[in-house]
Amino acid sequence: MAFRGKEMMKKLLKKVGEKNLAHGVKEQLQKSIPDSKVVMNRAKRGLYAGRHIQFGNRISEDGGNKSRRSWKPNVQEKRLFSYILDRHIRVKVTTHALRCIDKAGGIDEYLLKTPYHKMDTEMGLFWKAKIEKMYEELGQMEVVFFSPEDEAKFEQGFKELKLAERAARRDARRQMYGWSGKLEEIENRRSHDGTGNAGEDSSDGDVLVANS
Repeated sequence: MAFRGKEMMKKLLKKVGEKNLAHGVKEQLQKSIPDSKVVMNRAKRGLYAGRHIQFGNRISEDGGNKSRRSWKPNVQEKRLFSYILDRHIRVKVTTHALRCIDKAGGIDEYLLKTPYHKMDTEMGLFWKAKIEKMYEELGQMEVVFFSPEDEAKFEQGFKELKLAERAARRDARRQMYGWSGKLEEIENRRSHDGTGNAGEDSSDGDVLVANS
C-alpha cells in the first residue's frame, strides 16, 4: 500500500517523458514530492483529492465491544471533458474530487491550480504534467482574426453545405423507399396537364381575337 516518492517520480518520468515536461517542472516535482507517502493502491489510478481508506472501530451498543472496520471513499467513474486536450478523459474520481473540479471550473483548471505537493497520486501528476505542457504550447500559438466579410463567406458556405447534405439525405431516402419513380410519374403528369391547359387557353385566345 505504501510506495516511495522516488519510485513515483520514476514512473511519472517514464510515462510522460522528460522531454515532454514543461521547463522547470521536473525540479518542482522533485521538491514537492515527499520522500515517503502512504497512498492506497487504488488511488494511483484516479483522482482522489486526499480521500483514502480509513480505519477505526465498530462499537456495539450493548456491551461496547470493539471490532476493527474500515471506511472506503466514494469512488465514481466519470468522463470529464478537457478543453485543452479537446477530448473526454475517463477517470475514477471521488465525490470530494468532483466538488473540487466543479468549484475550480473544470478538469483543466483543477489540475492547473492544484499544486504538485497535493497531487498524491501518479495519475494526477501524469495528467497535470501533460496538461501543463499542452497549455504552454497553446500559449505560444498565434491567434488569427478574420474580417467580417470572410466570416460572412464562411457562414454562407456552411449554409450551402447544410442544404447540400439535406438534399443528399432526401435523395437517399427516396431511393431507399422507392419514391423516386413515383415522384417522376407525378411530375410528368403535372407537366402534361400544364401543356394541355396552355394549349386550350391559347386556342380560346385566338378565337376571341378573331371574333373581335
